[in-house]
Amino acid sequence: MLISFEGTEGCGKSTLIRHLLKKFDAHKIAAISTREPGGSPVAEKIREIILNDEMDSLTELFLYESARAEHFEKVIAPALKAKKIILCDRFTDSTIAYQGFARGLKLSVIETLNKLATEGRSPELTFFLDLPVEEGLARATDPNKFEKAGIEFQKKVRKGFLYSIRKNKKRWRVIKVKNRSPEEIADEVFAIIIQKTKLKKKARKK
Repeated sequence: MLISFEGTEGCGKSTLIRHLLKKFDAHKIAAISTREPGGSPVAEKIREIILNDEMDSLTELFLYESARAEHFEKVIAPALKAKKIILCDRFTDSTIAYQGFARGLKLSVIETLNKLATEGRSPELTFFLDLPVEEGLARATDPNKFEKAGIEFQKKVRKGFLYSIRKNKKRWRVIKVKNRSPEEIADEVFAIIIQKTKLKKKARKK
């Protein structure tokens, strides 16, 4: 199962994934974590350029998709074949939100490139960590150009995520994170994942 985690800057995705990995390990469930942009050696090099260098929006999009194609081929596809649970910090929905809604590029172009880079694969489950953008930027700890773009930019990003949620409500779970501990959030998300995987097993048996 491919599970993605989305949200505006500073919403707590990385912290949540660390807590979830501990839970999976305690339950002896095979799971890995990865991230976008990045996740593989070549994609990590592209990540450094994307997050730190200013560039044309279309160039930025192509770099994201190049990193994604490499990441999918070298990390995600093999993990899926090995029947592991993959916890991915950002995936294709981030490109819709950041390069589509915030940068203003055509959604149809982005969607086509997303499909090419992932061989048409979408996550089975996506969590949106819902936190006011002002609070997220205040607590963000990984300085990059998207954080520096400011509140109005992040508000556009948020609109992009809400657009994707409306398009495919069955795939998404919105998790309110304001005034909640990482442990509490991890407990809720872990329970949802376990329920989802059990439902899939029952469906296969039928």
